[in-house]
Amino acid sequence: MIKYFSTLYAGHVLEGDDIGLDGKAANDRWYSNDRCADAFDIAKETAQSLEELGYDILWMAEHHFQREGYECIPNLLMLSVWLSQYTQKIKFGCGFNVLPMWHPLRLAEDFAMADILTKGRVMFGVGRGYHTREVETFDAPMLDADANRELFEEQFEIIMQAFNESSFSHKGKHYTLPPEVPYRGYQLKELTLVPRPLHLPVEVWQPIVSGSQRGLDFMAKHGIKGMILGTAAPFIDNWMHLYQETNARHGRQLQLGENLAMGLWCYIDETHDKAIRALKPIFEEHVKFAAPLGMLRYNENQMQATGPGGVARHIAAGANFEEVLANRAWFCGTPEETVTYLKELEETYPGLEHLVLGFPMGESVTQFKAQLSVFAQEVIPAFKARTVTV
Repeated sequence: MIKYFSTLYAGHVLEGDDIGLDGKAANDRWYSNDRCADAFDIAKETAQSLEELGYDILWMAEHHFQREGYECIPNLLMLSVWLSQYTQKIKFGCGFNVLPMWHPLRLAEDFAMADILTKGRVMFGVGRGYHTREVETFDAPMLDADANRELFEEQFEIIMQAFNESSFSHKGKHYTLPPEVPYRGYQLKELTLVPRPLHLPVEVWQPIVSGSQRGLDFMAKHGIKGMILGTAAPFIDNWMHLYQETNARHGRQLQLGENLAMGLWCYIDETHDKAIRALKPIFEEHVKFAAPLGMLRYNENQMQATGPGGVARHIAAGANFEEVLANRAWFCGTPEETVTYLKELEETYPGLEHLVLGFPMGESVTQFKAQLSVFAQEVIPAFKARTVTV
């Protein structure tokens, strides 16, 4: 049953400026430094609204160099610690720290500090990345998907060692830790992460993007929880079953949907037609951003080639708004229609506990705050008792 209601803010600052297929081209956007930095205040305003309305988690995304204004948060842990000073209990989800752009021990240290300073209010999330501009700039592979995954997997295993062992060493393809050097009169053989997280074991989340068996096996091996967002319903259903089956092979018996979060790009209005009209230009702006990155998951052609290598196929396959609504990759409707849809999800996936409401690129802060309010007042009460302060 759905118990936790959250939102994802990836850090956009567009504020509805010239959005949609008839609006400004994505690569023609170039915002000022001050405008890009507005992402931090938007995150603060969103966090405070979420807490006031009774939501559980604000998920945010790590990205770099995005002068186009789509994803303007380069460090989730720093931002989460800052936001914790302006809120009381809402949690902050890292959705996601892109491991190939980090030294694994630097990320482990930073998360441990955030865990301590916020008293456990930061949730750890990891991803492999999808922007060549940022991953390759940080001297990590992105165009070579196999090399990217190989690096990611070794980095993750180092982080888990650092979190969970009082001292550790590691020797792999990419890292030898510690280095074989003399230190203060002895030969260095092991390291201790200082500090380690106070809240162990650390709960880890990862996006499910392609649903590959290798990726799901890695998640199951390490007990990683998964988030699915912006994906057509047939693929979601397949991944839900594959995730459950893969975990069972690794000795973990889960209900269908358990340890997964369902993300929802959506718009709610008093009539279905009004919701469609409001959502369409927002959806089109997302397509302008995501198709040239190979990051649409609406049909089989797109699913067969996710990421930088599939850009041409994603653009050629297109994104028909009506078809995307029909396959529930995006959703719009009245509050009543929304409740009905979520109840259907509950019935189909009885282990599903997390719902993440996306703050789509192109939607203004005013629009999204209104969406959060409607959702809190007219949708969430159908799933759990809530005291909402308006």
